[in-house]
Amino acid sequence: MELKRVVVTGIGALTPIGNNVKDYWEGLKNGKSGCAPITYFDTEKFKTKFACELKNFNALDHFNRKDARKLDRFTQYAMVSSEEAIKDSKFDLSEIDKFRIGVIWGAGIGGIETFQNEVKNFAEGDGTPRFNPFFIPKMIADIAPGNISIKNGFMGPNYTTVSACASSANALIDALNYIRLGQCDIIVTGGSEAAITQAGVGGFNAMHALSTRNESPETASRPFDSTRDGFVLGEGAGALILEEYEHAKNRGAKIYAEVIGGGMTSDAYHMTAPHPEGIGVERVMLNCLKDAGITADQVDGINTHGTSTPLGDVAELKAISRVFGAHAQKININSTKSMTGHLLGAAGAIESIASILAMENSLMPPTINHSSVDENIDPALNLTLNKSQERELNITMSNTFGFGGHNACVLFRKMKS
Repeated sequence: MELKRVVVTGIGALTPIGNNVKDYWEGLKNGKSGCAPITYFDTEKFKTKFACELKNFNALDHFNRKDARKLDRFTQYAMVSSEEAIKDSKFDLSEIDKFRIGVIWGAGIGGIETFQNEVKNFAEGDGTPRFNPFFIPKMIADIAPGNISIKNGFMGPNYTTVSACASSANALIDALNYIRLGQCDIIVTGGSEAAITQAGVGGFNAMHALSTRNESPETASRPFDSTRDGFVLGEGAGALILEEYEHAKNRGAKIYAEVIGGGMTSDAYHMTAPHPEGIGVERVMLNCLKDAGITADQVDGINTHGTSTPLGDVAELKAISRVFGAHAQKININSTKSMTGHLLGAAGAIESIASILAMENSLMPPTINHSSVDENIDPALNLTLNKSQERELNITMSNTFGFGGHNACVLFRKMKS
């Protein structure tokens, strides 16, 4: 059967450098750091005292007090970003079969703050299990797409993908394939995360995964730099409206980009560490190119997973060099995590949006905070260091990898007017 084409007709973003798409893009192109000391809890006893929190986000600007109490922050973020994307897409619900609209959402952790607080309250009590009746519905990872569907009446496929930091990229690929196969006309996809909590920061600290550059938090996320010492935790959400091309064209929708391919692999190597040679990463990019039906020399930009960890950055760049050969030196490579921090399950969504906006604006956002060359990284690669670079971008790739060895890769193509 002939696969249907899939396009992006709406986007929404809630990030540490901008609470909507316009502000997010301004932050990206100007190399803005979203990192600052943590304000959510007392960090005196924590090894890491900073993160990329959302700025000036107030749930009561979007929900009434009663509804806000029923929603963990990761669900609030999902609903706010998806609302922006739905409005941006401008589809008319009265003219669309709601059974043909789905929501496929990614979250690596879900309601960790709700879980943490309920368990703390129980432990501090007299042993009587007095749990909030909304404890389970607030905490479970699938509740975000559930609430998006309930609010809007979408009655198509509805579920959450969970693959750690690859979660929202996996959601996007699933959405792509549902529409390709003709099972849906529109899918709201993306991801959200709200893990800047005592449990989240403490847990990642115990793994030695987070940067501890407490003296200079704004420069702590420094992918590819020789002095990088771990990732910076971020939070927020990204939402994309994926739509069947003819459906979008017939209603006169604005089309941001075409989603032309997706790839997935597993490292099958270690719980948290990537394969040092990036074997799974190499194959996921090859799978994605094959799925898209393009050759490696057609790719203009890559938004890497680039978390600022000593092992991960090197393994990914080695894999890029093998996949793209001599053409790798002609690609603009970057890591927007240098600005937003690592949004875990939401990373694939907001970084896909960054890739799409880079094509639309013919501008590759920078990898900020780079000051020292890593001798293990090929110096011929253009890592778009410290300053945005103008160039025509027709095809961009977004890489996202997760604990457990999950690898996901998505390719976008600029739509010609």
